[in-house]
Amino acid sequence: MHPSTELKHLLLREPALTLAVAESLTCGHVQARIGEASGASKYFLGGVTAYSLEQKVKLLGVDRAHAALTNAVSREVAEEMARGACALFASDVAVATTGYAEPSIDDGVEGPLAWWALHHRRRGRPAVLSGLVQFPGAGRVEMQAAVADTVLRELVEYLREFRSQKTRR
Repeated sequence: MHPSTELKHLLLREPALTLAVAESLTCGHVQARIGEASGASKYFLGGVTAYSLEQKVKLLGVDRAHAALTNAVSREVAEEMARGACALFASDVAVATTGYAEPSIDDGVEGPLAWWALHHRRRGRPAVLSGLVQFPGAGRVEMQAAVADTVLRELVEYLREFRSQKTRR
């Protein structure tokens, strides 16, 4: 099954869940993949591409001080972006990406790397997952595609597990 189709089925199972996206490094690639499934408007509320620190702070509530120290590339920033996307779109689940699509000598980054995060607003305590993607030697577009694929794969895996826990209850 195509990942966007499986994602659709997992999100629309009862109780249905809504999804939002916050992107930086992937620059819309995640949203485009979500939109590949017919009927995505039933669960996909929207997304934002926030490249600059100012927009990450303004739109997503990213902590300015920490983000400024890390050039807005860290596990914490990715997690804040995902949480901020949930808040901005009032979604149940959100994913986020931030990173370097290519080396950045000025920032001491030797090769492409990215952080992704998932935030699921649940009763009680939210679920938060995150991870690092490194793809040495990848070109800019290749890295963007790899990170988009990774975050969607992780989202599908999370939703599978979440749905299986609901079924066992």
